[in-house]
Amino acid sequence: MQVITKVAELRRALADVRNADKRIGFVPTMGYLHDGHLALISASREHCDVTVVSIFVNPTQFGPNEDLSRYPRDFARDEALCRSAGVSIIFAPSAEEIYPAQFESFIEPGELAKPLCGALRPGHFRGVATVVCKLFNMVQPDVAYFGQKDFQQCAVIRRMTVDLNLPIEIVTVPTVREPDGLAMSSRNRYLCPEERDRSLAISRGLFAAAHEFASGERDAATLIALARKHLERVDRLQYLELVDPGTLRIADSPLRYPAVLCVAAYVGSTRLIDNVALSWSPS
Repeated sequence: MQVITKVAELRRALADVRNADKRIGFVPTMGYLHDGHLALISASREHCDVTVVSIFVNPTQFGPNEDLSRYPRDFARDEALCRSAGVSIIFAPSAEEIYPAQFESFIEPGELAKPLCGALRPGHFRGVATVVCKLFNMVQPDVAYFGQKDFQQCAVIRRMTVDLNLPIEIVTVPTVREPDGLAMSSRNRYLCPEERDRSLAISRGLFAAAHEFASGERDAATLIALARKHLERVDRLQYLELVDPGTLRIADSPLRYPAVLCVAAYVGSTRLIDNVALSWSPS
């Protein structure tokens, strides 16, 4: 496994891979890896010859009062996990390598970036789209892998890839959860034991709505109310929305097409997001 910090070196290494006509998979991360990231790496290794993992805490997607300075970092641990998982290259650039002096060009995502997290974190998806586009141009992968937990992020990146004619397949991997249902996230480490227990309200609320949907309920308000009852245990509910997976607009009720129930909530000072897909096969 190679650890590379410079774009020029990365391009030289991957030129040899392309000359050998090998398929390149890419997993962009902000580090502090967990089993969710390892699932993305596993998917890449299953379908690609070479897997590149980037580790970069992207400053442009954090707001002024968010957790950039304390975002969990442990490169030695990440390196060991990547080596054990069979990663070919870790790309771990500095902020100056990604955003050199006088950098001023950004990707402006459209309507998909406006609701949900976009409405609460101004500029967040501008930063996400910009860094992902830059990483795509640096790595030039055949396939890139993202987790379903960040559902809106996946939608924004997929749209950007299509709109900018980037020759990259975007693969969304199902959310990986702890045995008790909590969606895996690097930010889970912020939770004290009491907060960790209360954070289960998020997945339990989503699962309760999904169970009711599977039992035949199609009224959006009923499904949302059922999830919201569980979410009374969180400290602050930012949003709980049932949306169209293609547009992220509020889903029509009664539901006649697949929808996604999305939530963002604070438990203590930790912001957590999660979602569950509500879909069925037409009879």
